[in-house]
Amino acid sequence: MNKLSRQIHKLNAFPAFIRPWFTNFIIGRAVKLIGTCGIKFETLNPYEVAIFLENKIKVRNHIGQIHAVASSLLAETATGIVVGMSIPDDKIPLIKDMSVKFIKRSEGWQRAVAKLDDIQIDKLKNEPKGEFIVPVKVIDQTGEEVILAEMNWAWITKKK
Repeated sequence: MNKLSRQIHKLNAFPAFIRPWFTNFIIGRAVKLIGTCGIKFETLNPYEVAIFLENKIKVRNHIGQIHAVASSLLAETATGIVVGMSIPDDKIPLIKDMSVKFIKRSEGWQRAVAKLDDIQIDKLKNEPKGEFIVPVKVIDQTGEEVILAEMNWAWITKKK
């Protein structure tokens, strides 16, 4: 269990009704843009991260939908946090590159779900450096996928 996983695990001591607020607060404080946009965390574990973004004024574009950059942020955040939940404390995660294709005009809110499998987690834990694509699916309120995103995450060992 790494530092991020330990912090999230500590939240289980709080009553269930307040846990989501504390989770959003802690992560939003650590990564300011997440807090500014109002991303909400629904599922947080080493295998899956699901996050949610309401279609609020501060993240809308000129036609009233969630801005393209906010959709990209949603995908990058979900993949980054799932990597962050699994990576050992002696390694640093880095986004190496990302590709985003907008395939449908978004309606309402958006949800991103990123997942890692056992092979990816094993690589994170046992290889001093490496990279892989983290699968992520971003849907809107209609349940349809709105972007196709490829997030390539790398890691290196921290310098001592």
